[in-house]
Amino acid sequence: MTSPATPLGLARFNALGEEAALAALHEVCASTAWGRLLLVARPYATPDDLYLAADAALAGLGADDLAEAMAGHPPIGRPRPGDPASTREQRGMADASDALRAEMLELNLAYQDRFGHVFLICATGLTGEQMRDALTERLGNTPDREREIARAELGRINRIRLARLVA
Repeated sequence: MTSPATPLGLARFNALGEEAALAALHEVCASTAWGRLLLVARPYATPDDLYLAADAALAGLGADDLAEAMAGHPPIGRPRPGDPASTREQRGMADASDALRAEMLELNLAYQDRFGHVFLICATGLTGEQMRDALTERLGNTPDREREIARAELGRINRIRLARLVA
């Protein structure tokens, strides 16, 4: 429930019409089911209430909805042109050498071949080398283990994006 103590950004989000709120949530996470679950739980009294609802919604996503969420993310090292979120989040690759970029492309392709989806990592604050090392390490995971790691990384990304949304 929105109260006088509700932060202004969160109050604005709570007041958005359904279509605008779904569009804003889609910018956070590409899963339609995730967005709808957060939409029906409005209004949120605190950002923490929103984050907890987001975590619960993510935990409940089935395989198809999780795949939809992951498909909304570009490969590491190749942020979508005109997408300030992916550019900001992948800033650690901005000054990467050509050799590191080529290595990341090769590793991303190997990862997608192995797991059937984009390598997902909360890249905020990580260097290109740290992302490469994580990708290399995670290539050895089982598909089930990797899916759960990717879900956790998606949760971290969603929280950062939600915080920006309601700031």
